Order: sequence, then C-alpha cells, then structure tokens
Amino acid sequence: MSVTATQPDYSAIKQRQQATWASGDYAIIGTTLQLVGERLCDAVDIRAGERVLDVAAGNGNATLAAARQFAVVTSTDYVDTLLHHGRARAEAERLPVTFRNADVERLPFDDGSFDVVLSTFGVMFAPDQVSSAREMTRVVRPGGRIGMANWTPDGFIGQLFKIIGRHVPPPAGVRSPAEWGVQSRLADLFPGCSIRASKRFFKFRYKSPAHWLEIFRTYYGPTHRAFAALDMDGQQRLEGDILHLLRSLNVGGEQSLVIPSEYLEIVVTR
Repeated sequence: MSVTATQPDYSAIKQRQQATWASGDYAIIGTTLQLVGERLCDAVDIRAGERVLDVAAGNGNATLAAARQFAVVTSTDYVDTLLHHGRARAEAERLPVTFRNADVERLPFDDGSFDVVLSTFGVMFAPDQVSSAREMTRVVRPGGRIGMANWTPDGFIGQLFKIIGRHVPPPAGVRSPAEWGVQSRLADLFPGCSIRASKRFFKFRYKSPAHWLEIFRTYYGPTHRAFAALDMDGQQRLEGDILHLLRSLNVGGEQSLVIPSEYLEIVVTR
C-alpha cells in the first residue's frame, strides 16, 4: 500500500510569511547587516554597468552595495513595506535603483536578463526551494553569477530558529531555510553549476542579552510573530530559551553582547 506525500500549500504559506515579514520593522534589524551585502558584492566581483537583480531584498543591503559599485540594479521583494525602506535608503544616497514587487519563486523577468543575482538572508526563507533556485538560475545569463549569504544550521541564527520551531512548529512539509547554508543542498539546488562557498561570520553587537531580545521581539518578524502566537507561559518559556542561547554564545563579556553568527557566502556560476 503506497502513501502519497501531500504537497505543501505554498500560496497559503507565503501569505503567512508576508504577514510575518511585514510585522515589526525589519529595517531596524536589516540595516545592522549591511556589511554582509558589501562582502557579497565583492565576492561576486561586481563590475560597473552589470545588470544586477537583488531577490528577497528586504530593506536593500545588497541592493545598495551593488548600486554603489555603479551596477544597474533591480531590487525585488514580495513585501511592499520592505521595498519602501530600500527605496528610501537609495533615494537618500541618490542611487539609481529600480524597485519592483516580485516573488523569487516566479520572477517576472526574461531568461538571461541579468549578469548577477544576489540574495542576503532572503531567498533562503522562500518555502519552495527548488522553484526559487530554478528561477534565479533562469534569469541570470550563461556565465553569470548568483551570490548568496545564508545562515547555517549550526550557527547562531540556525540555533535560534530551532528554538523557535520547538515552541511554534513551522509549516508541515516545508524544508528548513537553514538548508540553504549547507553546501550539499546547494549542489542539489544548482545542478551543473560551479559553486564556491565560504564560511563567514557576522557579529551581532548589542548592549546585553535582554537588549537583543527586546529589539528582535519588537522588530524582527519571525521572533515578533512567534511570541504573539504563544500564551503568557509559552512566551516566558521561549524567552528563557532564547536568553540561555544568547548568554551561552556571548563573547562580549558581562557589559555587552557580541555573538559571532556563522553564515555561508556562496557564489554560483551558471
């Protein structure tokens, strides 16, 4: 007797994800990660005049980094409030960037439209990993590059999401976003492509564990929504588990919080 696996309802999942990322104010968190976008643009060796697409761009860290190198940049996300923050940042720096609402799983661009596709901690959260990888590969020209920064399963953010998942289970049938930070999974997602991956660290710097939790609970969509989904006892248990993780990884001493968070910096050449 065979059992047929049920396909996840990606449309419903993405609607919930849109609400999650629109909650809080991701820009408060996102701007602290700007360094990652600068590093990624250097890793893919962006050249002036190249056509660059930033997918799941959030508030535009990779977008701005590429535009500062005089690339021709299109910045996309499927959450309008995030695009609004990216647009405001680009206007403040007088950088010519095109902004467009677009879903990485169904990109509205022709084959080979771009020289470079970028994503910093963005595409990894798309529920349909295969479609996302296929679309990124499709819109980049032969010989073009796909650059990504993805949190790893064993790094700080990977551990954080495991804790959240124990308190608020993720959608059934959807693979972990942290798989994008595993090189063997990338080989499956980008068959026939050359892949160069390097482990890097971003250091979260806050006043204390309590300060980090206050900021992320208030402004970071996934954490904000996780607490909102729990009753008072559940919130206290989640808070305790997160604070324990923060204290265990803190290398900043008793007067501050410094947590090195591992991510994978990836360059895929089509």
